[in-house]
Amino acid sequence: MTEGSRVDTAELMELLSVSLGVYYGEFTVAAASENLTASQGKALAVLRRGPAPMRALAETMTCDASNITGIVDRLEKRGLVRREAGTSDRRVKNVILTAEGERVADTIRAKMRTTRDGLERLDDEDRHRLRTLLHRVFLDDPAS
Repeated sequence: MTEGSRVDTAELMELLSVSLGVYYGEFTVAAASENLTASQGKALAVLRRGPAPMRALAETMTCDASNITGIVDRLEKRGLVRREAGTSDRRVKNVILTAEGERVADTIRAKMRTTRDGLERLDDEDRHRLRTLLHRVFLDDPAS
């Protein structure tokens, strides 16, 4: 490839697919080592960012509300999360990570050696560039 030539989008999508496969596989194994399903581990990871209403958690995890209820039930039974009624609408249930849930979420992330080692190999400039690109591709609103 010459400097300035455009990389094919299909190639980037394939590389992203392989990368996510490695990440997700490693995440699934790390979650299982904590006796969690991948979905339960993902819920902890999402809640590590902050409390979330049940409906928002289901949307973020792209699963049905009835499914998220079962996931949260099992996490709550293990003391990893708790539910609290919303302050403005008591019908809304917010899910909050407990201190034990934070510990387990951090343990899962720490066990992901391939991902961590790969990211640790990046220098500061590459880390900044990767963060910027991930935001641009997945998080930034293209309409703004």
